[in-house]
Amino acid sequence: MADPLLDIVGESIKLSVAPVFLLTAVAGMISVLTQRVARVIDRSRFLQMELHNEGNMPLTPLLVRIYNQELHNLAKRATVVNTSMVLLVVCAIFIALTILELFLSETASGRIVTSKTLMYTFIGGVVCFVFALIGLLIEVLLASYTVRMKPISKQTLPM
Repeated sequence: MADPLLDIVGESIKLSVAPVFLLTAVAGMISVLTQRVARVIDRSRFLQMELHNEGNMPLTPLLVRIYNQELHNLAKRATVVNTSMVLLVVCAIFIALTILELFLSETASGRIVTSKTLMYTFIGGVVCFVFALIGLLIEVLLASYTVRMKPISKQTLPM
């Protein structure tokens, strides 16, 4: 004969595991965003070294303008990536709270967590995840639109 307490614990674990898949997606997104921000930082450091004349040759005014414009674009990208990263961390917290609420509502004697709290934490997590995905899309578009694919000339240089 099965122990009723074990049945309750088993059922609560089943309910709690579903949001864990969302946490796995969040971890993957955090990894992607970490790599993107690392590229932005590396490129910014290179450009700043060039602008501070770390090399042997002085830069032309045109090149200085191009480097400053690229640094400006990199700053925009970094802001978008950092905002997406914050959203993902908030998402992970919401989903972790959802898992905790599901587990506690099933295992504690009686239902101690109201369904509204559970609904808010889960929906909050999903909404944060969606906005983080939108942020990733914006950053990728910024990156692809700001890459110079034409030869540098006075006509292609933004004023």
